[in-house]
Amino acid sequence: EIGSGLVGSEMCIRDRANIGVLGAGSWGTALSVLLHDNGNQVTIWSIDPAEVEMLSKEREHKTKLPGVQISEEIQITGEIQEAILEKDFLVLAVPSPFTRATAKKMSPYVAEGQMIVDVAKGIEETTLMTLSEQIKEEIPQADVAVLSGPSHAEEVGRKLPTTCVIGATTRKTAEYLQSVFMSKVFRVYTSPDILGIELGGSLKNVIALAAGIADGLGYGDNTKAALITRGIAEIARLGVKMGGKLETFTGLTGIGDLIVTCASVHSRNRRAGYLMGQGKTMQEAMDEVQMVVEGVYSAKAARKLAEKYEVSMPIVEQINEVLFENKSAAQAVDELMLRESKSEHSVLPWPDETV
Repeated sequence: EIGSGLVGSEMCIRDRANIGVLGAGSWGTALSVLLHDNGNQVTIWSIDPAEVEMLSKEREHKTKLPGVQISEEIQITGEIQEAILEKDFLVLAVPSPFTRATAKKMSPYVAEGQMIVDVAKGIEETTLMTLSEQIKEEIPQADVAVLSGPSHAEEVGRKLPTTCVIGATTRKTAEYLQSVFMSKVFRVYTSPDILGIELGGSLKNVIALAAGIADGLGYGDNTKAALITRGIAEIARLGVKMGGKLETFTGLTGIGDLIVTCASVHSRNRRAGYLMGQGKTMQEAMDEVQMVVEGVYSAKAARKLAEKYEVSMPIVEQINEVLFENKSAAQAVDELMLRESKSEHSVLPWPDETV
């Protein structure tokens, strides 16, 4: 039965789903292949006619996901309504800066209660809205969920074991989507904490820029471990203040996603930071990466959220100064190291001071 979810370790029998994937970059393509391999009917939409032609002819994304074959059974279209109408659910896989504009294009064709799973990560700078909030604003009739976790498209496309989390407003939606995405190489958990999932996925990109900068400067594993550990402390402080759950930030979409994005050779955010650490400008680094570096777009929003909620986020602050105020990367690291000394966890009591 559709939506029956998981029983024990076995997936319940469910109908073949008809799925539209909007966005044909590396992540959209990898998820399309995964969903097709799971026995579903998949249609991929791209706004770029050249990309539609390449995918239709080559059955492979030569630039963004080379080596991953796209089955002839997967339909590829440049007509957005073809990817939306009469679909059981939709996967929105465009880069975060284009989420709102794409949602506006989608809205006239989305049916009442149709599920949309957003798989990008970011925060809108002007409104400080998460991506699911933007989608709900543009498509109020949709049932919006999110999929996030430590999941580089390059590895999912190669069928390497990966774990993610589905966040949704109801258990029924979450467990249905869990059953459709889950496979022997793609394990999916569920969570009601959509806000925490999205904040973890967005803010970790900013910390990954810092980790890349440290690598580019030639610093070592000690430095990266410090950035990851203090980075998740910053993310959790803000996330909990905003209403997210601490458990989310200690899980796959928090520390898990942060670790992989700070350390992986596939991470575009780490790569852009690395190039800046070697002396390139932000724009030069983004041009060389040749993909959307979402941490650059989330950095200003993260700083504004820290100010709004009165949360200390020194790594986020320094990254903003490097990106937008011409501060040198080396100076930013120096200032992080030489900040006022403090306790790691201020809530922990000292035995000799307890009454």
